[in-house]
Amino acid sequence: MTTNKKKIFITQTLSQGARALLNQRDDIELVEFPNLISARDFVAMLSQHAPVHGVALGATSFGEAELEASKDMKVVTRIGVGYDAVDVPALSRRKVPLMVAGTANSPSVAEQALFMMLMLAKRAVEMDAMVKEGTWPHRLGKLPFDLYGKTVLIVGFGRIGTRTAKRCLAMEMDVLVHDPYKAAADVRGAGCEPVSDLDAALPRADFVTLHCPKTPETVGMMNAARIGRMKPTAYLINTARGGIVVEKDLHAALSSGKLAGAGLDVFEQEPPATSNPLFALPNVITAPHVAGVTVEAVDRMSEQTARNILSALDGDPIRHNVINQDVLA
Repeated sequence: MTTNKKKIFITQTLSQGARALLNQRDDIELVEFPNLISARDFVAMLSQHAPVHGVALGATSFGEAELEASKDMKVVTRIGVGYDAVDVPALSRRKVPLMVAGTANSPSVAEQALFMMLMLAKRAVEMDAMVKEGTWPHRLGKLPFDLYGKTVLIVGFGRIGTRTAKRCLAMEMDVLVHDPYKAAADVRGAGCEPVSDLDAALPRADFVTLHCPKTPETVGMMNAARIGRMKPTAYLINTARGGIVVEKDLHAALSSGKLAGAGLDVFEQEPPATSNPLFALPNVITAPHVAGVTVEAVDRMSEQTARNILSALDGDPIRHNVINQDVLA
């Protein structure tokens, strides 16, 4: 009977393969909701279908109000790895695990970070325009440059940062790593140089690429003071989360020639206003928060999300995908 089934909320973006994994179980009932549903409507929908036992989140926020409306939540999962829109302490108080998609999208984000470095180094937008606009003779006045021999500073050496390092090493770059939570020996073992002092490392880098989570510790981390420590010939890449870079400070540095350029996949406000002053600058390339959302990554993240849900409902959550490890004690 339906009343004996575990009710799972899934977003419209969950892949067909993931749905198939969940539908194989006759003890699960799936309820679909829009990926960008408002907080008020989401709470109302949870209340209407309560008890709800699991949820697969896209960009929708989740916290105390949603937990209360669900009545019997057993697991909250993210179709991705970021969880800044989830109230983790609220979940922990109720012993509800928050699970993420592990390494499912990390190769894709690492590729996007390298792609943005290459786009900027090779002046891809300008070169394309020269051909299409008939300004071919100007090409020698805007020469591209190599990644070879350049120094990149990777901030955050987790699933994504480690893969970004591998790709940068393959480009024969010198790789510095700042991550206060990683052992220096592990960084050296990966062929990189650990740097404990971020402020001291910034002036050394030709590229700075961010791969840290958005936490109270990292919000506003790249502010005017830190951006000001970078070389005027350096580039800043953010494929992590909006808010880690202070956009007004970045704009000031870029527009005054104190920084060469930036690649941004994420923004303080998403979607950003089209009037965002960064968009008027020729030395900024952008993407709509899709670094980890490739065709393959969506399938990997969705299927991992389904496996996370099943493992939690079966009483044995996949431990390395649980954020709030305290609930496993």
